[in-house]
Amino acid sequence: KFSKDSRKPEWLSSKEFDQTEQLYSVLAHMDDQMSCFTCHSSWVTSCAGCHLPIQANWKQESKHYDGKTSRNWASYNPQVARDQMFQLGKHGPAKDNRIVPVRSSSALVLSSTDINRQKIYVQQPPIAASGHSSQAFAPHFPHTVRTTETKQCTDCHVSKENDNNAIMAQLLLLGTNFVNFMGYHAYMATGSAGLEAVQVTEWDEPQAVIGSYLHRYAYPDWYKNHLERGRELTEYHTHHGAGGITNTIQLRGEYLFTTAGEGGFRAYDVANIANKGFSERIVTAPFSPLGHDTHVATKNATSFELPTNMPVAPYRQQLEANMETPLHPIYHYAIITDSQEGLILVNVDTLSDRDRTNNFLTRALTWNEHDILKGARHVTLAGTTAYITTPSSVICLDLNQPLKPRLIAELPFTDPQATAVQFRYLFVSDAEGLKVVDLTNPEKPQLVPHGFLPLSHAGKMYLARTYAYIANGPDGLAIVNIERPEAPSLHMMFNDHGKMNDVRDVKVATTNASLFAYVADGKNGLKVLQLTDPERVPTFYGFSPEVKPRLIAWHKTAGPALALSKALDRDRAVDESGHQVSIFGRIGSRPFNLPEMQKMYLNPSGELYTVSDYEPPKRQ
Repeated sequence: KFSKDSRKPEWLSSKEFDQTEQLYSVLAHMDDQMSCFTCHSSWVTSCAGCHLPIQANWKQESKHYDGKTSRNWASYNPQVARDQMFQLGKHGPAKDNRIVPVRSSSALVLSSTDINRQKIYVQQPPIAASGHSSQAFAPHFPHTVRTTETKQCTDCHVSKENDNNAIMAQLLLLGTNFVNFMGYHAYMATGSAGLEAVQVTEWDEPQAVIGSYLHRYAYPDWYKNHLERGRELTEYHTHHGAGGITNTIQLRGEYLFTTAGEGGFRAYDVANIANKGFSERIVTAPFSPLGHDTHVATKNATSFELPTNMPVAPYRQQLEANMETPLHPIYHYAIITDSQEGLILVNVDTLSDRDRTNNFLTRALTWNEHDILKGARHVTLAGTTAYITTPSSVICLDLNQPLKPRLIAELPFTDPQATAVQFRYLFVSDAEGLKVVDLTNPEKPQLVPHGFLPLSHAGKMYLARTYAYIANGPDGLAIVNIERPEAPSLHMMFNDHGKMNDVRDVKVATTNASLFAYVADGKNGLKVLQLTDPERVPTFYGFSPEVKPRLIAWHKTAGPALALSKALDRDRAVDESGHQVSIFGRIGSRPFNLPEMQKMYLNPSGELYTVSDYEPPKRQ
């Protein structure tokens, strides 16, 4: 297409094109700004994660190095390879900083089993030398160049039908929560009983989810044993409540962060969660509390959010020669809500600085100007903007200067419970159901008049590409189609024939080729659902295949399952404010910053523009 104006597409013959002297006057994208294969590629393959388990007493030659032998061998196990993750970013100076496709290229997690078969660390994502997440990305030439089976306008810009919000989130490297990695354990908050870590996969490769389609074929004997147990998951570890009702939980690296009402904010050490040499796998401190205190007392901590669940070290210095973008200051902190104290920030850098002598957490900020956050119950962080629910509204705060919060807006709702963000939209659950807020201009959030879906008990939610998974209490799990965010529709209500009747939270993750939902079903404990598989969902390798949930495993918890830890992000390189979070594998390459992102969907006046796909005129 030869046009800068999507409303007036123009098509030129090759002869007319050759005779055009000023190409900038007719080309929608200039060659010195964007590589030709950015549009003229049919697909781009991404490997969203590989597991490298090191095993002792496995003699192996060193490959592609010095040819020596080692007694420790790390096998290489690709986990999630998909071909529909089209993403863009900027190449480095070696390629004139052009816009090019980007792929996930080295999203590693590492494990080690020692000579005594003790798992001394389990599925740990490393941190890049620059401090960024090492769930790495790189500019990529896809080798799928085509003339007709190419990318179209709506692959990179907001469509006129407004049905590509998830595609845009993927394109801009904001992540879609679809290929996230749950891993060996699912971590749950269990109220006054504390917390639990339940083994949900096998350890051997491939690490199949227990009870799944892959489990049946990869490990038929173990699958048979699982069925004989009535699909119950029997391997788990617990920690008693430490002063309150544990209500929010998140794993990052080897620490498990929690809030627990009057028990405040606490980080548990779970480094030895799978180490048979330790009798207590979850501890508040690996040694005396005099030398390690990761507890921050608050009056009534109701929730928290980490800016990323990928391990990062924002205090590290970036070498000038590497041309790396520094992490934003927001990545120093955990963002906590307290129903009485409001907003609390805690600097958690000490837990990643490799110094065992300074592991003490303290408040960096307490903020509740004009008591606006009274009754705060849930927080979602999108870049440097925090969305906090209170009994009557959603409070939008700017944390670009983390220690100087700025009120953006106060949006009234009917008893709002939770929020979630995907690209241009904020989704809110309240007493009436699911509602939608337009965030195209983050400074002026607008409630979408017809963006509403009635639900009786809408609570916490999880967005994964074109579906929203909403905990709907006694009614089960509501699966909502959000392909068109301004017109959400109910895909299905799943309650496993009435057995899932206390749903409080849900998280979704991909293992190998299939999608799974992990459901905190209150008094009923943990439920594991297989959403897609090659047998029941032929389109399982599509961008957002139709989900068909079925129960494959369950675990009865000691207390009510109230919340689940989100799986590790694996397709997120930048946040909604344009701040890079994951490392790139070419010098000077990076994701788009916010002004560059906005050029993809805002005109120079700051207004949204939309596009349609056009077919060139047929040859005569």
